[in-house]
Amino acid sequence: MTSRGIRTDEHEGFDRPRRHTKPRTKDRPDYSSAEVGMIITVDRGRYRCLVEGRDVTATKARQLGRKGVIVGDRVRIVGDTSGDEGTLARIVEVKDRDTVLRRTADDDDPFERPIVANADQLVIVTALADPPPRTGMIDRILVAGFDAGLQPLLCLTKADLASPAELIAAYEPLGVPVTVIRPGADLTEIRAFLAGHRSVFVGHSGVGKSTLVNALIPGVERAIGVVNEVTGRGRHTSTSAIALQLPEAAGWVIDTPGVRSFGLSHVSHERIIAAFGDLSQFSSGCPRGCTHQADSPECALDDAVARGELSSARLESFRRMISSGQ
Repeated sequence: MTSRGIRTDEHEGFDRPRRHTKPRTKDRPDYSSAEVGMIITVDRGRYRCLVEGRDVTATKARQLGRKGVIVGDRVRIVGDTSGDEGTLARIVEVKDRDTVLRRTADDDDPFERPIVANADQLVIVTALADPPPRTGMIDRILVAGFDAGLQPLLCLTKADLASPAELIAAYEPLGVPVTVIRPGADLTEIRAFLAGHRSVFVGHSGVGKSTLVNALIPGVERAIGVVNEVTGRGRHTSTSAIALQLPEAAGWVIDTPGVRSFGLSHVSHERIIAAFGDLSQFSSGCPRGCTHQADSPECALDDAVARGELSSARLESFRRMISSGQ
């Protein structure tokens, strides 16, 4: 016989404590009514978002896990979205992307690195001199752009130092539009190309990308770098991508840091040729695994040229471009 409250089992009370957590549920919060914003730039875990004209700083919610959030993303945001100093909102959902421009560190790198989401135009900025143009780099960026489904535009800067004729001739067969920029010249032509688009500017360091952005958007004051006189290379001045609205809401420019390499291990020949309707209609007759190169046996593109149904200059230009990724 025991008194009330005295244990009769010497092991009583040593069992594992009962958990008092709530039972798991598959029901997830409904964020369908949350405000939608666009990611403008990313800096050390903080995301600047444009939400109905307000510049809002946010963090990424834990439930997003390792899902990346990049410039150009459309996201749902909760919390304090006033944009007042010191406030912090929370990104709870990333909406489906229309396009994603990606690159890899090199051609042996298996990991894709998304750069910009939801752009519709790729502006490849290349200097005609100081530093000299690198057609291999232009071709590789073009390949990544076609793979992403972006409309390309080749922008040639520093036209006061060299003639653009050779580069224009090289890309004319591919149907890539070209605009030429001279220091202090009128920017009406490139403004027309940019109007109504979300254009991502890509190029290697020192080609005048930031100078052009500053001229297009007065007051933005993007840092400008210089070219090393010994190596001919520019130094990085922009450290992260940023989306900037053109005057009078004519479109968006997404300026990206200068690149010195553009890996293409994530790209397939099938996706590239699909961007060229006149080529893809013939490539269906190619044998399985055809790379569409000049040494590809029984490539149907060669047959199309032989029949006079495809321009040999266009095919040669296409092959030069895709060979940059091999």
